[in-house]
Amino acid sequence: MAAETARRQSGMLRQEKLELVTSDDIQPITSFDEMGLKDDVLRGIYQYGYEKPSAIQQRAVRRIIDGHDVIAQAQSGTGKTSMIALSVCHMVDTSCREVQALILCPTRELAVQTEKVILAVGNFINIQLHACVGGKSVGEDIRKLEHGVHVVCGTPGRVFDMIKRRTLSTRAIKLLVLDESDEMLSRVFKDQIYDVYRYLPPDLQVCLISATLPHEILEMTNKFMTEPVRILVKRDELTLEGIKQFFVSVEREEWKFDTLCDLYDTLTITQAVIFCNTKRKVDWLTEKLRSNNFTVSSMHGDMPQKERDAITQEFRSGNSRVLITTDVWARGLDVQQVSLVINFDLPNNRELYIHRIGRSGRFGRKGVAINFVKSDDIKILRDIEQYYSTQIDEMPMNVADLI
Repeated sequence: MAAETARRQSGMLRQEKLELVTSDDIQPITSFDEMGLKDDVLRGIYQYGYEKPSAIQQRAVRRIIDGHDVIAQAQSGTGKTSMIALSVCHMVDTSCREVQALILCPTRELAVQTEKVILAVGNFINIQLHACVGGKSVGEDIRKLEHGVHVVCGTPGRVFDMIKRRTLSTRAIKLLVLDESDEMLSRVFKDQIYDVYRYLPPDLQVCLISATLPHEILEMTNKFMTEPVRILVKRDELTLEGIKQFFVSVEREEWKFDTLCDLYDTLTITQAVIFCNTKRKVDWLTEKLRSNNFTVSSMHGDMPQKERDAITQEFRSGNSRVLITTDVWARGLDVQQVSLVINFDLPNNRELYIHRIGRSGRFGRKGVAINFVKSDDIKILRDIEQYYSTQIDEMPMNVADLI
């Protein structure tokens, strides 16, 4: 394919080092009015309820709309999705009914949420977009894309399927955004991302956005980014200041359930998310709590999409107070009222920890994270503490007062 050959050639010219422009060199722009955005995009931002750009928006938006490749890292809940939305709304030419921006996300829920935020910010520019995600009707995707949209946000598998069917035309795409790019470039999605990337025009602008960007991911970006601007926050700034983190020692796995039951009244004061490492554990815990007359919702990746959507909506609206889930819910889903996260199982890697506890305390609200820790988990907990230069204390008796 000609596009792929051109890419390969341009890839040879890619920079060997990423240390070109870092956040230290970037003067923050502290108001939306000074960013040079279209008037109708500004109207959309203010109508959506934003008053002042967040730290990552102050540094990244101008760079993105100026056409730079950008690697933006900021903690969960700091406006990364709305940063994508206002950059995309500014850059898209709505007079041309072709796909100009492609946003790839690791989960269906995040793709749908991104679609909603772009629609809200683009309320006054008549932006047309479509979320291409697995579990939804292929026929609906084909109908929407053939009708013509400016932006597609979706999961890699479904997006690639639409490209292969020649339903999603890539010729006018000028911006590729990889949201939660640490996961997007991990083993799970790497091949799918490459499959999509091969079909994109050679002079593409690429933006990577995530709360965590391990070194090996940054190394990989040499292959498909040109002189990227790096806007990275230090790791010790990653944990959200407003979140108090605690642990509860449980000697045996089976004791975790009793501990959770003791905490149940505390959970329902607010809204709580309980994370387990496996789908089987989510199902088991949900069943066990319900059989003990506790009301809970649950969600994981094996559920039909309609059911996942309904559960997310129920939780967002506050009709459901406690959600038990796997890491499918850990990334990017914004429910403002969540101020308590429980890690029933400690996450399998350090990066997931920040995504999980970032569900609480969104946009500077206070939040609490409680980790259930068996004796063989202590080492993992200390490793997380050290990695993020944070402190995780034993849970006090008055934890309800902190929420």
